[in-house]
Amino acid sequence: MILNMDLSTLLLLPVHLFVWLYSVLSFLPWYFLTGASSKKILAKRIKAKSIKGQSEGPYRSVDRFETLAYMDFPGKDTLDKLFDYAVERFGREHCLGTRAVLSEENETQPNGKVFKKLILGDYKWITYEEMEVEVNHFGSGLAALGQQPRNTIAIFCETRAEWMITAQSCFRRNFPLVTFYATLGEDAVAFGLNECGVTHLVTSAELLETKLKSVLPQIPNLKHIIYVDNKSISTAGYPETIQIHSMQSVKELGAKPENLNREIVRPIPSDLAVIMYTSGSTGRPKGVVIVHSNLIAGMTGQCERIPGLGPKDTYIAYLPLAHVLELTAEISCVTYGCRIGYSSPQTLSDQSTKIKKGSKGDCTVLKPTLMAAVPEIMDRINKNVMSKVQEMNCVQRTLFNLAYNYKLEQIKKGYDAPLCNILFKKVRALLGGNVRMMLSGGAPLSSATQRFMNICFCCPVGQGYGLTETCGAGTITEVADYSTGRVGAPLICCEFKLRDWAEGGYTKQDKPHPRGEILIGGPNVTKGYYKTDFSKNNDFFVDENGQQWFCTGDVGEVHTDGCLQIVDRKKDLVKLQAGEYVSLGKVESALKNCSLIDNICAYANSDQNYVISFVVPNQKQLTAMANQKGIVGTWEEICNHPIMEMEVLKEIKNVAKTIKLQRFEIPVKVHLSPEPWTPETGLVTDAFKLKRKELKNHYLHDIERMYGRK
Repeated sequence: MILNMDLSTLLLLPVHLFVWLYSVLSFLPWYFLTGASSKKILAKRIKAKSIKGQSEGPYRSVDRFETLAYMDFPGKDTLDKLFDYAVERFGREHCLGTRAVLSEENETQPNGKVFKKLILGDYKWITYEEMEVEVNHFGSGLAALGQQPRNTIAIFCETRAEWMITAQSCFRRNFPLVTFYATLGEDAVAFGLNECGVTHLVTSAELLETKLKSVLPQIPNLKHIIYVDNKSISTAGYPETIQIHSMQSVKELGAKPENLNREIVRPIPSDLAVIMYTSGSTGRPKGVVIVHSNLIAGMTGQCERIPGLGPKDTYIAYLPLAHVLELTAEISCVTYGCRIGYSSPQTLSDQSTKIKKGSKGDCTVLKPTLMAAVPEIMDRINKNVMSKVQEMNCVQRTLFNLAYNYKLEQIKKGYDAPLCNILFKKVRALLGGNVRMMLSGGAPLSSATQRFMNICFCCPVGQGYGLTETCGAGTITEVADYSTGRVGAPLICCEFKLRDWAEGGYTKQDKPHPRGEILIGGPNVTKGYYKTDFSKNNDFFVDENGQQWFCTGDVGEVHTDGCLQIVDRKKDLVKLQAGEYVSLGKVESALKNCSLIDNICAYANSDQNYVISFVVPNQKQLTAMANQKGIVGTWEEICNHPIMEMEVLKEIKNVAKTIKLQRFEIPVKVHLSPEPWTPETGLVTDAFKLKRKELKNHYLHDIERMYGRK
């Protein structure tokens, strides 16, 4: 029998024996010393209940069942008070950190494209006390330039320390902040600036030159532009009615005694804090109206789900600050005394696109303990690591898979595998090696990717559900909850209930669990959309108790322990010619598990009887398959080759059958896109949600081809 074994299997017999002996000998000490039994009880406990005992809800956390929480620190009921409190407690501790650019160079790729590569220095920090000085001076300078309390001021800028300094300056002086994504198109930004009638705008030199300059003549109310970079900008070619200032010059203006000593008008909880323009996945961006008490309630709920949050934590900030997830995360970190180190998706790791080979990415230098991410980024990490595993030699690959599968079985039972964690040390180092918790939001996270992060990065992943309209707060899974595919119980600041959606076939009488459209209510629910009549907006309503509610358009299923699972989205539903309903989001979520796919958009016309798809293929996997098939050429030629389309379609069908998609849900035709979808292309939002309208217009020719019109 042994003679028939291959060499790798033979070599691994002692490993299997060692793991078995280790598990037997170490389980009982580990079980009791780590409190595994109490963690398992927490994982299995009832986490939320219906306050009326009815299947539709409302459901509340059992940790705050009688009344909803709206404040974590007594009396700190506005954002400026939270910042004052943080400065008082953590004055000389590090607060905001930024890496200096030591050098940059252009690197030409094999395909002729030129990438800018950076070498960055160590993080340079400012303390809470130093940040307060900057906040005071900048706010005072804005007031000296004519910015008035309760009048809006806009920020159109990348995520960086100056963004947070601007925000805290505005919160302190009751200047409502209007936020725009840095990737938003020029016309959308001009629309928002005109809708809010802002006179002052904070931006970066790059965005000013590349995006704003051409549309400034269309924004008549704008009088002052402040750019955050430490350099000079030529004012040639700008409208004479607009004054352009550096942030440093505004701070110097504000530091003058006659300006610094002016009376400050502080906000009250019901004052407007932010008008947050959405990224516009369904058309023209809408400004969500958020008051101080909304944000404080939402953060109170979010922070309760992050155990031990405090001065020992370091948070890496790289998601857009114009997104509610990142904004609330950073304000919470400042409130609790955490360090915030700034980064970007292009400099996050040693392998990131802007990091020069051989130099260090931001995670390696910062070694964060906390990190927020959208599923798209986690999916990329997963596929990159697993791709490298396939390149290992037979013994290494077998060892990795053995450790991975062993730990997977342990995690499914609610346990850990400390011995295996040694093998994942190199993988953990991709994010610095110290991450103790990750928070995922913005879109559903696949079970496979969640398990990968649990196993390889040795940390829990808190999957959250919330919207801009609810200040990013809704639900978050508890650290002890080792289930996958769910978004947890309601936060202590809010409650949710279900509403039947007959057209989609979801009702609160469904078995085994009630299902329906998710409605979220509580003090974190915002006041509506800017310049939209509340009474005519069906998305928001106030109940008989005076509580604000938001109708999310997402469909959820409530499990017996009170945790929520997102199962569908109303806006993604398309009725085919034969009468079948197809949830495009469900199809996409399922097919992202395909190894050949990095991203996918399913599409269907109601006058057709089948689904088609656009796919961004995994370059390494598809190129390897092309080599096997004897297909050579550029990446674009490989993607456009009909044989490669058929191979990807074959793989899609195999995966679809495995996960039991209905026949009519499986795409019949596919178009392969050689270009990835990034926020810069305008085809996805900054949270990497698909912009269906833009994708449809972009691939209109291919849609017609796949539906047989061309």
